[in-house]
Amino acid sequence: MKLLICSDGSEQAERAMRLGTGIAAACQAEVTLLGIIEVQGQSDPILDSLRRGQALLQDKGIRAELTTKVGNPIEEIVKRAQESQFDLVVIGAVRKEERGLFWLSSKAYKIVKEVEPPVLVVSGKATGLKRALICSGGRSYIDPAVKLTGQIARGLSASVTILHVLPEPPAIYARLRRMHEDTEWLLNSNSELGINLRREKETLESLQVSTEVKVRHGSVLEEILSEVTDGAYDLVVTGSALSRGLRTYVLGDVSREIVNRATCPILVVRSREESRDVHSGFRSFWERLASHRGPEEPKRGDRPD
Repeated sequence: MKLLICSDGSEQAERAMRLGTGIAAACQAEVTLLGIIEVQGQSDPILDSLRRGQALLQDKGIRAELTTKVGNPIEEIVKRAQESQFDLVVIGAVRKEERGLFWLSSKAYKIVKEVEPPVLVVSGKATGLKRALICSGGRSYIDPAVKLTGQIARGLSASVTILHVLPEPPAIYARLRRMHEDTEWLLNSNSELGINLRREKETLESLQVSTEVKVRHGSVLEEILSEVTDGAYDLVVTGSALSRGLRTYVLGDVSREIVNRATCPILVVRSREESRDVHSGFRSFWERLASHRGPEEPKRGDRPD
């Protein structure tokens, strides 16, 4: 694994540095520490931060390349990410007032959009990583996020919860909803969703990561944010997609709001394919699910109607 850890000398960048070096040490990763100097004469705090990070890694037997650049932080980080194939870019981000469309700093948001590798956005008082939440849409586009999270979780002996939120079904599918409240039933079903969630769980368990799958019903965003709060997670993992016709990445409405509203570090991982809107195919989903009558499905009378 190769990590690019970025710093502008700020307090939040220092927190990102500590979390990034912790991940690097746990995963025995190659590390580049990149300091961005926007104004000449402000190099000392940045160099001090980079050297502290370098010392932390050296204490754990990991050598780190230290480099500084003068210029626009976004341009320099994007350029460096293009020069080498990094597996993860780590940045610190300061949040604005909790109102308006984008609460994350504009620089952090642009970096998330512009660089190809996954981006770990560290905001708030991140102290460690023991519990991670993967927001799964139940399709294969999340697979790269599952694998990367598994690598990190294995190195840090962290546990992972895979969360999938189902929208409220039409009344005629109410019984299917009750059956889906039993996560084990879903994981053992032959539905597309069950198969995909089962594969994600097996991928993590193959890395010796303690894994749990949760299914919630309702508004996708609100249920994710409720789970983040209820579960006291140290990391939330979401996806993004390459925009059509442009060499830049876009966050869907749900992913964008997770990035802006979650109070813990966020890992944004590129999707292999452009994900669909979470509400598209609402009725067809339940129709497809109702058509899957595998041997694992409870017989009439096994569950209350």
